[in-house]
Amino acid sequence: VPLDGKTITDDTRIRSSIPTIKFLQEKGAIVTVCSHLGRPKDGPEDKFSLGPCAERMGELLDCDVKLAPDCIGEDVAALVAGAKEGDVIMLENTRFYKEETKNEAEFVEKLAKPFDMFVNDAFGTAHRAHASTEGVTKFLSPSVSGFLLAKELEYLDGAITSGEKPMAAIVGGSKVSSKITVLEALLDKCEKIIIGGGMVFTF
Repeated sequence: VPLDGKTITDDTRIRSSIPTIKFLQEKGAIVTVCSHLGRPKDGPEDKFSLGPCAERMGELLDCDVKLAPDCIGEDVAALVAGAKEGDVIMLENTRFYKEETKNEAEFVEKLAKPFDMFVNDAFGTAHRAHASTEGVTKFLSPSVSGFLLAKELEYLDGAITSGEKPMAAIVGGSKVSSKITVLEALLDKCEKIIIGGGMVFTF
């Protein structure tokens, strides 16, 4: 979510998550939202707090979204334990811990501990083997896709399997390492692959 100071300049990603969250609320779940923001260098930084995101999500849901003081630990567990059906809690930025991107097992277990199931609704980060996307699935069952992720996968599958030929794929980003398997899969399906972003310097 892009921010100018503490002001959200584009809430598209927050809006996109609302249908899944509302569905879970209506089913009586206590919904805990887990996310990251920016690239904090060394622990918590106020400018990367998810406070503005929790506030905006609350406005869109027309309910109070409590921002947890952390993403792991006893305070988080107590907040979840004290919540009622339909309540929404947002965990603080998972990237305040370097263990998030390293997918360290001990951190993953702490992150998953207060919860019963996992719903992934983040298509843009679903390919990353991070604690909050891949790691928690080892501790939480069922682990399922939300409406947004399911829709994005449906679009992608349709484009690849039923798209008109000849087909070209445009792939951007900065790290080839996180996209190499995608690029390999596209080689058999596309006549051309156009590389953009920081990855161009690898080729």
